Amino acid sequence: MSPTADRLLVVTGIAKAFPGVQALCRVDFDLCAGEVHALVGENGAGKSTLTRILAGVEIPDDGRMLLADRPYKPQSRTEAETRGVRMVMQELNLIGSLTVAENIFIERLPNRLGFIDYRRLHGAAREAMAKVGLGDIDPSTPVKSLGIGRQQMVEIAAGLSRQCRILALDEPTASLTDSEVALLFAQIRRLRAEGVGIIYISHRIEEVLSIADRVTVLRDGQVVGTQATSDLGPEAVIRMMVGRDLGNECLAPSGSRGAAALRVVGLTRGERVRDVSFEAFRGDVLGVAGLMGSGRTETMRAIFGADAAQAGEIYLHGNNEPVRIRKPSDAVRHGIALLTEDRKEQGLFLSLPVRANISITRLRALSRLGWIDSCRERQVAREYAGSLGIKCSSVEQDIGQLSGGNQQKVVIAKWLYRDCDILIFDEPTRGIDVGAKFDIYRMLADLAARGKAILFVSSDLKELMAICNRILVMSAGRVAGTFERGAWSEEAVMAAAFSEYVTSGVLQNGG
Repeated sequence: MSPTADRLLVVTGIAKAFPGVQALCRVDFDLCAGEVHALVGENGAGKSTLTRILAGVEIPDDGRMLLADRPYKPQSRTEAETRGVRMVMQELNLIGSLTVAENIFIERLPNRLGFIDYRRLHGAAREAMAKVGLGDIDPSTPVKSLGIGRQQMVEIAAGLSRQCRILALDEPTASLTDSEVALLFAQIRRLRAEGVGIIYISHRIEEVLSIADRVTVLRDGQVVGTQATSDLGPEAVIRMMVGRDLGNECLAPSGSRGAAALRVVGLTRGERVRDVSFEAFRGDVLGVAGLMGSGRTETMRAIFGADAAQAGEIYLHGNNEPVRIRKPSDAVRHGIALLTEDRKEQGLFLSLPVRANISITRLRALSRLGWIDSCRERQVAREYAGSLGIKCSSVEQDIGQLSGGNQQKVVIAKWLYRDCDILIFDEPTRGIDVGAKFDIYRMLADLAARGKAILFVSSDLKELMAICNRILVMSAGRVAGTFERGAWSEEAVMAAAFSEYVTSGVLQNGG
């Protein structure tokens, strides 16, 4: 981007308030044609609110905007898209019952004589999908049958397939592997070369510095500063975001490994979970790595009883008799908790307040003669909101009004309140800012020190290497290897992640 590039978008004095929260306070922002301008900040800083205003999803309380030197005040998402402003949101906006192709081209389905031309639709969809690494998926596949990571890629493919002047990407890589991020970045660079202005929101600071031309930091709804990425390092960005130094210390538990808490033998479910066996120990953080579609999430769901296993046995706490886990309530009764990767669909009650979402896992502890002690419930909720730094006007605030990262913290809080012995965290830091990530890492180390067994699934290998004692690697539904701290390397872990695909010939045409 040239320093004299024309400003495509100019935002001046934008303000927006929600009940009990001033989300934005007189924010100034601008975007040039052919520029990637990153927005960073802690959860609740106002990043998503600003982009939702630009995309016509929210209406500002004050301020003005200019798009190509003309007044810009969209009253709806459709009006914004008519002006060439499009947004790929952090929360998925897909229709699960429709196919991948139909979701990508939902607003412009090709037709012939009034009927959808599926040959043209599937051909166009294959082209759009190949650009983001989904070439191995049939365009007629229902979206609801895909995992959250691949749904994210479908959402991105839809956004990239549309002509636009401004494209806003809100946490687009939260569930993506490094290879998928590389494909996305290639498309971003293509759009930038074509003169599209791109607003990029991410909590991954190194990623931001590698793709963005400028960075604007928001804190508590206000602009802290805007600088060229060439003048910034990761530490400087983090300091601007959180107002303090976080350090780069190893956050893996330092205590000794205890007795076996969970032993899985021969767990099998279709092609995604194939004869999986491993152990998790008290005081241990066991990382689970692998490519998207490797079976990480499916394995965790089978252990938890969310999906029925076809074969295999689960042993707890050194017992010689396997336990029967046919549904999630069985797992919870045995002291197993699962924080799912899709918090909105599987982790929260969006119609209930923060208070109820935290207390839901132990209502009996708050009940007397069938009635919930509301005072005690609020007290418990306030304690967890405080300890996890959940930003809300009060514990009575509707969960749907919270930012994505704060919603994730509420999901974590409900399982901490349940006090399970075996905690399965599936992508727990997805959509969470760097300050909150460090809080969660320290919380995991504390839980391990208290004798909990933790399984931590993540697409971020650096994250796993920072906080885990061991890393189990899955490849094409199988366990491809387990690495101890001090005996792993990025190269070795990635080689294991690809191993089953290479030997089985699954990886073809870049899929």
